[in-house]
Amino acid sequence: MIKDMQPISMAESLEYIKKGETGATGFIKKFVKLNPKDASELKNKLNKLDLMKLKEEHIAKIIDIFPENAEDLNKIFVGVSLNEDETKKILETVKEFK
Repeated sequence: MIKDMQPISMAESLEYIKKGETGATGFIKKFVKLNPKDASELKNKLNKLDLMKLKEEHIAKIIDIFPENAEDLNKIFVGVSLNEDETKKILETVKEFK
């Protein structure tokens, strides 16, 4: 039964996958760039930026894709245009976790 629908990153999903499902965790780990603890910390820092255009689904994709430049970041924000200051704040926050 689904109790709550909230976007989460692949790194955060590792906490929800049962320990016995090694196939699923092994597959996800191929693509994850952060451990669940760091992903949660990055999520908190991005939320603290308090940018109106930055939604939960954007944050989850930022953690998954880990954009290195404005071009990569803009691929996440389809239909939303970030200004230069917003882009800079997000990318600087992501760089803290490299």
